Amino acid sequence: MDLPFDFESQLAARATLVERRLADRLDGTPRPGEIVLPPRILSAMRYALLGGGKRIRPFLVMEAAALFMPDTDTEAAALDVAAALECIHTYSLVHDDLPAMDDDALRRGRPTLHIAYDEATAILAGDALLTLAFDMVTDPSTNLAPERSVALVSALSRAAGFGGMVGGQMIDLASENRHLSEEEIVTLQAMKTGALLRFACEAGAIVCGATPDDRERLSRFGEAIGLAFQLADDLLDLTADEAVMGKATGKDADRGKATLVSLHGAEWAHTQLRGLVDAAVELLEPFGDRAELLRQAAGFIANRRN
Repeated sequence: MDLPFDFESQLAARATLVERRLADRLDGTPRPGEIVLPPRILSAMRYALLGGGKRIRPFLVMEAAALFMPDTDTEAAALDVAAALECIHTYSLVHDDLPAMDDDALRRGRPTLHIAYDEATAILAGDALLTLAFDMVTDPSTNLAPERSVALVSALSRAAGFGGMVGGQMIDLASENRHLSEEEIVTLQAMKTGALLRFACEAGAIVCGATPDDRERLSRFGEAIGLAFQLADDLLDLTADEAVMGKATGKDADRGKATLVSLHGAEWAHTQLRGLVDAAVELLEPFGDRAELLRQAAGFIANRRN
């Protein structure tokens, strides 16, 4: 499916905003309560965090918030939450690339952080990015009502923690060279990949104080596109060129990892992707034209080439 150029430009525009916000936060100036910022870890954090990427998770936060026509303050808060989520996502990539995990040498077309620096620096930089995320969400300058900050911290902690992304990574490591049922694969992927995508969509509603029904609707939208994202990723791991992907491909088969694509085949996966996009788009119907970019995001995620 060909997507309108407008979506690509809008995605790039949001990525630029997030990049600037992250660069500002990592400008080397200690904030109140910080003692000193060691140059090596600051450099490593900037290397990992400002090294490109589509920034699809931050985009989802900002576009979900835009559904509720936020005021200027809420738009700024959504950007802070979007940038914080990118910190979590990047930390997960840094740790996932480590020799003890997936042992990857390439990320976003560049040497992974532990190769560009060293393992210890990569571990600490990941730790720092994780804690920075919660600092950004709760910083008074974000101008969120306390109850919304608390709701965001709770939702993000659970999406990123041992009942979400980290737990999914653990299951993934334990499942190498072991047969998994379809249900087990879906659970693994909903945790490792889907949890942060679900949070991204729900976070926009939380920032704006949306109703519980709207928050739940966007959470379900996030679940659908999270499944689509992982299915597309599994297809790309089989078919894409490493230079286009900016990371190693064929890893799942090499390490004996079960995926829905390996279980059912590529044709089945393409059919499932169409169904997931349709389901995601249907969930957005109550929001009318305001949700157009989110509709396009669902198609982009399912049909991406890297």
